[in-house]
Amino acid sequence: MPRTDPDPATLLQQALAGDVRSRARLFSLIENGGAAAQAALSALAPLAGRACVVGITGPPGAGKSTLIGRLAGEIRRRGQTVAILAVDPSSPLTGGAVLGDRIRMQELHGDSGAYVRSLSTRGAVGGLARAVGDMVVVADALGYDVVLVETVGAGQDEADIDGVTPTVVLVEVPHLGDDVQAIKAGILELADILVVNKADRGGADQAVAILRAMLSLGHRHEPWHPPIVKTAATTGEGVPKLLEAIRDHQTYLQQDGRLAAWRTGRVRTQLLTAFRDRILAQALARVSAEQLEALVDDVASRQISLDQAVDRLLKRD
Repeated sequence: MPRTDPDPATLLQQALAGDVRSRARLFSLIENGGAAAQAALSALAPLAGRACVVGITGPPGAGKSTLIGRLAGEIRRRGQTVAILAVDPSSPLTGGAVLGDRIRMQELHGDSGAYVRSLSTRGAVGGLARAVGDMVVVADALGYDVVLVETVGAGQDEADIDGVTPTVVLVEVPHLGDDVQAIKAGILELADILVVNKADRGGADQAVAILRAMLSLGHRHEPWHPPIVKTAATTGEGVPKLLEAIRDHQTYLQQDGRLAAWRTGRVRTQLLTAFRDRILAQALARVSAEQLEALVDDVASRQISLDQAVDRLLKRD
């Protein structure tokens, strides 16, 4: 028999009551988008704003998933609940997540206080899936104390995490490519906490020294100075210290309205993005496929410029 999902209002009520399957279906509803998802978000938004939200990024092979699993275990041992949103690269054939980070977090399976969700980027750039910001709101509103967001791990272009999580953790490892590659990563400028994972291997102290030197060249005019934490995710070494660094940064953000200012900036960006998407959709709705292709052909044949084509699109009734 095919499964019949409850209506969105019932689904929302069951999810808030703690039903695990309803929570999974709610996350799927939000990920797929649409009117029902927006209605659910409108109902959940007033309940959000209490969770500690942390983004964890870094290059492939840094051990992010294993480290997050250990971090989640430490959070649970301290009596708090945790939701993990692990963003994976998408399959070009199915659009589904390729890596399946939940495989690396099997010790959390069966724990009602921990929720792990793998998300596909579905072609989105910047290291995140398009729906991840909304799903953070859902996890927050459902009452999870800590929300951990893992980016794809593609390298320098993962700056989108800064707009979704107020605390950004950058994970590096010794001898991952040459030192220049680690130095030039633009995400270093956005990191609030630096981690040298796999510190049980040789070269960890050298990696720490390189990161410390790069931080000294930066120009962050604020009281917070990103700490560098050495960890070994396979054994759990350094994980409690990492959690303390995250707590310290959250405390720092609570001071002088910094967290409130970050949230205001995030809402401004979300509003402008939604406004842009809505205007684009409305503009394209006034243009037929034939008219659009005719403009494309005119630009391709250099009969008109790209700006002239845009002007003609904007003037369509």
